[in-house]
Amino acid sequence: MLRPFLALVLSIALHAFASAQPADAVVWSGAVELPGGAQLEFSVALEKDSGTITIPLQHVKDLPLSDVSVTEKELKFSIKAAGAVWELKVADDGQTASGVLKQGGEHKTTLKRLAPGETAVKELRRPQEPKPPFPYTAVEVAFANEHAKATFAGTLTVPSGTGPFPCVVLVTGSGPQDRDETLLGHRPFLVIADHLTRHGIAVLRYDDRGVAKSTGSRESATSDDYAEDALAAVAFLKSRKEVDAKKIGVVGHSEGGLIAPMCAARSKDVAFLVLLAGTGMRGAELLALQGKLISAAEGMPTAEAERQATESAELYAMVVAGKSDAEVKEAMRTIVIRQLRVAPETKASSGDELQKQADEIVDAQSKELLSPWFKRFMALDPRENLAQVTCPVLAVNGSKDLQVPPKENLSLIEKALKDAGNKDVTIVEFPGLNHLFQTCTTGSPSEYATIEETFSPTALAAISDWILARTRSK
Repeated sequence: MLRPFLALVLSIALHAFASAQPADAVVWSGAVELPGGAQLEFSVALEKDSGTITIPLQHVKDLPLSDVSVTEKELKFSIKAAGAVWELKVADDGQTASGVLKQGGEHKTTLKRLAPGETAVKELRRPQEPKPPFPYTAVEVAFANEHAKATFAGTLTVPSGTGPFPCVVLVTGSGPQDRDETLLGHRPFLVIADHLTRHGIAVLRYDDRGVAKSTGSRESATSDDYAEDALAAVAFLKSRKEVDAKKIGVVGHSEGGLIAPMCAARSKDVAFLVLLAGTGMRGAELLALQGKLISAAEGMPTAEAERQATESAELYAMVVAGKSDAEVKEAMRTIVIRQLRVAPETKASSGDELQKQADEIVDAQSKELLSPWFKRFMALDPRENLAQVTCPVLAVNGSKDLQVPPKENLSLIEKALKDAGNKDVTIVEFPGLNHLFQTCTTGSPSEYATIEETFSPTALAAISDWILARTRSK
């Protein structure tokens, strides 16, 4: 239910991995069909009982596969850590294979056998990704959240020249994210950090707890815990001689834009906030609205999109009301079966097939729906923390953001801040940008991977100008 398009992609996201392809492997290249018509391209190099997988959009290269079985008629392999299992039938000519990826349902997969030397998957173009040498210093750092028994690994980029410098902490969106907020082949936090540092602002970006080089458990963590992690980063920066301790801000994207005001409400050490597609409404309201807009953008009939939004809202309300896990799962199963009955690709399935698919979807998605993080996110009202923020705030969004719709959320953020007496509030809606601040066509998440731009230069300039205007020495 959460992040409808990205659920599949994020659930197989893994840390970058590089080994070697099996020496005598046969290489197959193709794609998994994602909701909304988008495709996740990948290639596999397979021997009889071993193999590797490469997923460019995930920055995964030659990751060893599990449970590999290759015959003249079938290809089977899996990524155990992601609960992803492929089962494909090989065509009679031995040159193509088709089947499904089983992961929270079934997703159509097609592969083509490549000739020796043939290119597997096209190279991604990400022209904004900075390349060395850099006109600033990048330092690998570590800091701790003692209460959570977690140690965080990150990168501190420091401008050239004489400090101390104003500094920002970058806080990622929902889900396990690395320090670059790597998503679909893009590294937005790397691009943001590079831009800000080139303009005289130091930047700390770090791997989320339990991700990449950071330790700590995510099992029971909520947005409140992630705010504590961000405040641990602020405390760490106060000890750095390169940083002006009175000019440390928090820049949060998506859920990070919810977490940033929590930080400022708890600590006067936060000198300013930048909310990138931050939320102004409860998660239960936001996700129902998000689902409707994305479904419509991906071609679902308006009536069905409205109905699914209503069903989602009712399900989220059950979570917020504290209904038992069993009650929520049963309600979810009823909704999923109805949706499968009207979906073009499954409406012809038998009752038993629909029930089986529904069970798989419920088993996979209910783990997130019933997690401590999700339950807290559903009920948390951002306005309660925004009302306690007294430092300067810049809240920005793209006009085509379908995940955090700008009209509804920016207006609520502005009202909450100004009603509480905050005198330095700047609200900007950038025309033509999506949730990732890319120049886009529809705003649908299915476009994210296909757009070469990682983060709008116009938005980058507006952010750095605003920060410098509030931190430049008088």
